[in-house]
Amino acid sequence: MNFAESRPRGAPAAEFISQTGRTLLNLREILFRGDFQPGERISELPLVARLGVSRTPIRLALDRLAHEGLLEVCPSGGFVVREFTVEDIWDAIEMRGVLEGTAARLAAERLTDNSELDPLRRCRDEIDAYLPPTIDTFARYLDLNDEFHAALIDLAKSPMLRRSVDRILCLPFAGPSATVFARAKLPKAAEMLAIGNAQHHAIVDAIENRQGTRAESLAREHARLSRQNLEVALADQSVWNCVPGSNLVKLPA
Repeated sequence: MNFAESRPRGAPAAEFISQTGRTLLNLREILFRGDFQPGERISELPLVARLGVSRTPIRLALDRLAHEGLLEVCPSGGFVVREFTVEDIWDAIEMRGVLEGTAARLAAERLTDNSELDPLRRCRDEIDAYLPPTIDTFARYLDLNDEFHAALIDLAKSPMLRRSVDRILCLPFAGPSATVFARAKLPKAAEMLAIGNAQHHAIVDAIENRQGTRAESLAREHARLSRQNLEVALADQSVWNCVPGSNLVKLPA
């Protein structure tokens, strides 16, 4: 369903889409924060009062979250919060690795001018300046990390790939920065951050040298670092609780 197609009659398109987008972001944050538990039913009316918007953007946002896989549609109507397994986490990270690997290979194959790498280089160089991140610089470090991965997808020049990546990134724990905060609390945190940063450098070099196969392998290996982080985090409940969306995951007994 397209947001613009369902706006109330007389509502300006840009204003309505903006309101629905904000509602979507707010609801996703609420889910990741743990305000609702897996299996809990979500009703529109309490959300209207809570978020201060009408039922239409609430309904559209809930539909979108169900499409993303964070909610499930009840047979009797309405939505319930979805529960994930640890295997779902591994699959989400693996799929991101496959897609980012494909993006890196396509970037190397489709690069026509080295100046196209400038956004990726800028992120890489700024990240260098923030290592190791401090309490004051951590938020900026996270933003730069996300920007690096977004710039990599842009270099693939594939709208289809972009849509696929966007859907995966909507899931908890799947984003490139989903485990970074938890990673900072792990043993050998500085070493793991350094490995991730070295992989950033290697990916840029491989694309610049038109080494598609190498770029793909490096990007997939980079995504696997998230799995290594989470495997360690799962062994420490205090660290695991720092991972966005961890409340939605059913851990093994």
